[in-house]
Amino acid sequence: MAFSLFPKAYYKSILDVRPDRLTARGITLLLVDLDNTLVPYKTPSPTPELIAWRQKMEAGGVQVFLLSNSRKPTRPGNFAGQLGIDFVGHAGKPKRAGFLAAMERTGRTPAQTAIAGDQIFTDILGGNRSGVTTLLIEPIRLAGNPGRYIRYWAETPFRLAARKRGAL
Repeated sequence: MAFSLFPKAYYKSILDVRPDRLTARGITLLLVDLDNTLVPYKTPSPTPELIAWRQKMEAGGVQVFLLSNSRKPTRPGNFAGQLGIDFVGHAGKPKRAGFLAAMERTGRTPAQTAIAGDQIFTDILGGNRSGVTTLLIEPIRLAGNPGRYIRYWAETPFRLAARKRGAL
């Protein structure tokens, strides 16, 4: 599949992603990254706003599915359970296997699937390699791991291009 670091669309927050815009493009499965996309790192539970957003997505015909690279054995499952969604943990993004497993589990094709995530080199690259629509979400918080600053700095040209493109 395609090797591209450019997302299809950009959003300031996951809460700005709307089901009507996705279903108008035939997308009925939204894979979502966990840390720094849905909530800040180490946040154990979804916020009330996030729960309401997930309910709005599903009422609008879009299934939300957690696709996380977290290596903590219980974090993705616990969070997904509280949010009321299915998940694949330790997904290995940007490898295609996690994307393919989620689509197989839900009976969706790449044309029916989008990924929303905050990282170019995992979420966006993996989504593009898997043939799904890629939605870049502005990271919630940069504080913490110094490696994250370096990674986000390296992603700057792709983030700027995504901002110009805007939302779907």
